[in-house]
Order: sequence, then structure tokens, then C-alpha cells
Amino acid sequence: MTASLSDILLHWYDRHARALPWRNPPGAPVPNDPAWPYRVWLSEVMLQQTTVAAVKPYFAKFTETWPSVFDLAEAGEDEVMAAWAGLGYYSRARNLLKCAKVVAQRGGFPSAEAELRELPGLGAYAAASIAAIAFGERAVVVDANVERVTARLFAIDEPLPGARKAIRQRVDEMTPTARAGDFAQGIMDLGSQICTSKAPKCLLCPLADHCAAREMGEPERLPVKPPKKAKPERIGTAFWIERGAGGAREVWLVKRPGEGMLGGMRSLPDDGWSAREDGAGEAPIDGASEPLGAVRHTFTHAHLTLNVVRIRTDGSGLRSDGEWWPADQIADSGLPTLYVKAVRLVLAQD
Repeated sequence: MTASLSDILLHWYDRHARALPWRNPPGAPVPNDPAWPYRVWLSEVMLQQTTVAAVKPYFAKFTETWPSVFDLAEAGEDEVMAAWAGLGYYSRARNLLKCAKVVAQRGGFPSAEAELRELPGLGAYAAASIAAIAFGERAVVVDANVERVTARLFAIDEPLPGARKAIRQRVDEMTPTARAGDFAQGIMDLGSQICTSKAPKCLLCPLADHCAAREMGEPERLPVKPPKKAKPERIGTAFWIERGAGGAREVWLVKRPGEGMLGGMRSLPDDGWSAREDGAGEAPIDGASEPLGAVRHTFTHAHLTLNVVRIRTDGSGLRSDGEWWPADQIADSGLPTLYVKAVRLVLAQD
């Protein structure tokens, strides 16, 4: 049965595979191109907890700016973090650069899954995916889409994360020796396009006749997920500190610590909201303040209401390290999305 499942899925993938800039055509041999593993690796890192639509422009920008892992390894951290701005989960960008340097030092990517797992920022899923897709190795690739398809296919009703051992075993049984990369991409495509979390398109599914959850009449129930915990609320304040006027107006930007929330990113100075619950920190300069309103942002672990305050200054007395940035070029500063929202609030009131 399991062999037929992989055959059915590969046949479906051959006809319905998504055309993506980091993907090889179905059934084609692994490209004999040193840049191929780099492109696969880059896409896998970018796609972690991020949609394909959001990743596409970033992938294009990175591969145009740094065509190979060796080019990326020579990049400065500020360059990489600025290019990543807006994609979120910024520890990925720091690990991306660390990984590029390690890979460049060793002369290229390893092909073995176990060695790939030793690289910075690569977990079990990414290592298996790169081994299968970039090198044609047989590896068991399991992401959220694969979990969903497999749990429904075999009616695995143990709640996550406990069900993952049984799911992985079933995926291992289905994964073929040949075309393991195509199989992995095919089952991920099936999960993202057909076997969706809500309203799965069972009538279009090539595996419908073999699906235990469909036969039971309750595919949406699986996989069973633990109840979501309510996210805590956080309050903070960001400061738009400006000097000058007109085309000469500048705003004070700081660089966040390398570790922690939005680590290594340029930002507006703030009151230390990531470590506080009351938003009661102080501004890094004395002066008349002008409250401009607040923006709302949601992280994986908390909701944040960020108050935005403008302070006009002559530039003296700042109690933090940073740089003056031309206000009319603020879009080029590489601010993360939270602070882009704050900047938009300021500029809307000019």
C-alpha cells in the first residue's frame, strides 16, 4: 500500500507541482550546479514559519545581491539584517550568515543529512529537506503540511506533539528511495493546496481513496492540536527623536542587541518593552515629548501595544549609541515591521 501511495503522489506532483524560483522541475535530475544547494538552503530557511508569497521577493533580492553562499559569507551583518527586514523571525537572518560562513570555510554544503544538521540554524526538517531536494538523498521530510496529510491519511488521532513519532514512521514508510525530493515537495504541495487545515478539497485529492480520515467523515479534526494558550499583552514606547527640518531632518536610530527580540536590527530607541510589561521605561534624551498614538503588533509569544512619542532636539544629550538617519530615506534603513508601523504613524502626522 505504501509504495502505491508514493507512486500516486508523484504522479499527481508531476502534473500539479507549483513553479517556484527555488524548485527543480518534477522528475528532473538534481542540477549539477554549485549554486543549487545554496538556493534550496536559502529557500528553506526563509520559508520557516513564513508564506511562499512573502518569501518570493526576499529570495529574489538575496540571490541577486549574493548569488552564492560564498558571496553571502562575505556580507556584513548590517547588510544582511537590512535585506531581511520585514520577513520576521530575525534569528534566522543571524543564523543564515553564521551558516554561510561555516559552509564557505568548508568549501560547500555537505550532502549528508546528519552533517547538514550540524550547521547553524538547521533543524531536523530543514536538514532532511535540503538533503532530499538539493542532493537527491533519501530523507524523511516532515513539516506542518506533511503532518496534516499523514495524520489524516492514517487517522492518527493522538494529539500533537505526541503524534509526531507515529507520523514520522508513516512518512518514512511512504518515502521512496528514488525521487525522495520530489516526494517531499509533492506531499507539502498537497498539504498547502488540497489537504488544507480548513475545508480540505477531498474531491480533488489523489489520495482520497486511501484516506482513513475521509472515510471516517471527519478529516478536519486531524491532526489533533493542543489548545492554544492565550498570548500575554505587552505595552511599550518607541521614541521618534528628530533634529533639523525639511530635507535636512534626521531621526535617531539605534541597533538592538544581537540576542533577544529583533536582535541585531536597526530600530527606533524604545523603553525596553521586550523585557517589560508596563511600558514605563525612560526616553534616551530629555526634551519636550509629543505623543502621536500607538501601533499594534503580534509576535509568536505576545501582543504588543507600542506607544509612539516624538521628541525634537538639537542632537545633544543623547544617552544611547546610534546614528542619525535622513528622515526622507527612512525606508532604506531596514527597520523591522514593528518599527515600520511606528514610522508610518509619525509620517502620517507630518
